[in-house]
Amino acid sequence: MADRPRYFDGEEVHLGDKVRLADDDSGLVVAVITTSEGDENNPAEQWGYLETGAMIEFKKYGLHHYPDPSEEPDLSLIARKV
Repeated sequence: MADRPRYFDGEEVHLGDKVRLADDDSGLVVAVITTSEGDENNPAEQWGYLETGAMIEFKKYGLHHYPDPSEEPDLSLIARKV
């Protein structure tokens, strides 16, 4: 299995993480492509062709693919899914 992607600060990216991008704290990790995980609206098969990273949905910015979230210093973990 491939290594799990990480945020800029080194924390692992997990399905359901709540994240912040700059001033928008509405982000939600809806798929972790590297580990073939996806939520009910974003199944892993839908994004598998991208091969790496994570899909994150923001109310302000919409759905975005981050091939390597560790390269985005403005993206940070707020809370893990409970």
